[in-house]
Amino acid sequence: MKLILMSTPYFFVEEHQILTALFEEGLEILHLRKPETEPVYSERLLTLIPQEFRKRIVVHDHFYLKNEYGLKGIHLNHRNPELPPKYKGHISCSCHTVEEVQAHKRACDYLFLSPIFDSISKENYDARFTIQELKALQKSKVIDRKVMALGGVNLENIAVTKSLGFGGAVLLGDIWNRFSIHTTQDFKDIITHFRRLKRAAE
Repeated sequence: MKLILMSTPYFFVEEHQILTALFEEGLEILHLRKPETEPVYSERLLTLIPQEFRKRIVVHDHFYLKNEYGLKGIHLNHRNPELPPKYKGHISCSCHTVEEVQAHKRACDYLFLSPIFDSISKENYDARFTIQELKALQKSKVIDRKVMALGGVNLENIAVTKSLGFGGAVLLGDIWNRFSIHTTQDFKDIITHFRRLKRAAE
């Protein structure tokens, strides 16, 4: 099962170091999501990440960055629902209902379905589906290798995510809550935890 990391919505000093270290640990895909930020800050972050890892990055905003920095692809969502003219390359998108998955699956390389579990990073953003409903969606092949689970994925439930037939899990709060930009001196806890998640997803 793939592990996909979602960036924090804000920028911070150690970010490029943590992302580079995670890529070195085997992180397959990073989704760079920085809503309502100026593109110059994303450009700066990308220049600090070694070129060999940029092809593993998918952008949620400022789609021109894909070609400018040789990135993996782009991600469509409610802020940016349309493909750029004549776009060719990797496409993913956010879905919150079965109908959205069915509508977009063919056109996309993969989809995010959320929230699968109660969110770690957002308050009052609770699971949209019961385990029984998810099992039914797996049986009817709505959930398959092209659908990635987003929302509340952590070390305790990642095995459940895998058993439900998702092609991958999107990590957010379970990773970033282990680092505080105000008090944490290093990011060893993030790396150690990512290794545990990676083993659990194999």
